[in-house]
Amino acid sequence: MKTSDFNYCLPEELIAQHPAEPRDSSRLLVIDRKTGAWEDKVFTDVLDYLRAGDVLVVNNTKVIPARLIGHRKGFTGEVEFLLLRRIDYTHWRCIVRPGKKLNVGAEVVFSEQLSARVTERGEEGERVVEFLFDGVFEDILSKVGAMPLPPYIKEKLTDNSKYQTVYSKIDGSAAAPTAGLHFTEALLDRIRAKGVKIVEILLHVGLSTFRPVKAENIEDHKMHNEYYEISEAAAAEINAAKAEGRRVISVGTTSVRTLESAADKKGHVVAGSGNTEIFIYPPYDFKIVDALITNFHLPESTLLMLVSAFMGREKILAAYKHAVESKYRFFSFGDACLIV
Repeated sequence: MKTSDFNYCLPEELIAQHPAEPRDSSRLLVIDRKTGAWEDKVFTDVLDYLRAGDVLVVNNTKVIPARLIGHRKGFTGEVEFLLLRRIDYTHWRCIVRPGKKLNVGAEVVFSEQLSARVTERGEEGERVVEFLFDGVFEDILSKVGAMPLPPYIKEKLTDNSKYQTVYSKIDGSAAAPTAGLHFTEALLDRIRAKGVKIVEILLHVGLSTFRPVKAENIEDHKMHNEYYEISEAAAAEINAAKAEGRRVISVGTTSVRTLESAADKKGHVVAGSGNTEIFIYPPYDFKIVDALITNFHLPESTLLMLVSAFMGREKILAAYKHAVESKYRFFSFGDACLIV
């Protein structure tokens, strides 16, 4: 399939610049996976589409202040680092800009407590960087770093917690699993009270979220490694649901990719940790996920390709056209879809 097959027209004014307040007041487009029919709702209406025995799978990763602005020693002008993945105590994989000024050996100063040296060169602007610091790295990063908001968000974020899910726990992501931003603690309590099991898994969101599809044919696009973990308890809960014919509902494409990466040939989730490069696009046989809560995704993105695989390209693009005409808000801080 062609990358251009996943394009659509989106007016810039529909790109959300700030989250809904409260979180669960965002709009919700409910889409029937089989027919493509839709209903216009608000996010709290998600309760009407959940039933006792469902398993709601969430990604409990936590976004770190991964964006660093500094100056290369001996040069003028700013440089930017985006932390993607920790290698060891001092080394990280990063995206750097401008890449031409940050070759191996380049030294960058971010503050009096934090500097860095580029040690290896990778693809797509990626570098391995050694950080030099005095103190605890995480404490310094919390003071020097900024939240890594996508480039289409132009407004400054005044409260970093708005770019975290209420169930975020484990530091490591360079972007939020944004479908989860719609949930409040109160809504989760109401979901549990309805008899829905909420299961936490982990995928640290990395370069694959930021990297555009440049290949003409989508089959030629390569995803980057992202780290995931699924506990024995989580796998057991999900596998029991599948065995008993109960639904597994994924909150976000990150949860989908984790579950499908960990699925064996028999359709069981295998507990453990590892790295995944999974790229889901049509056609794809989903082994675990029965329904999906997600946001609206960028044109020609791997995430739009994933949801197209889940319910069909023509049906999802028709639903997106309706969302544009109905002035839904798009992308990270935008409104949500429930595909059932």
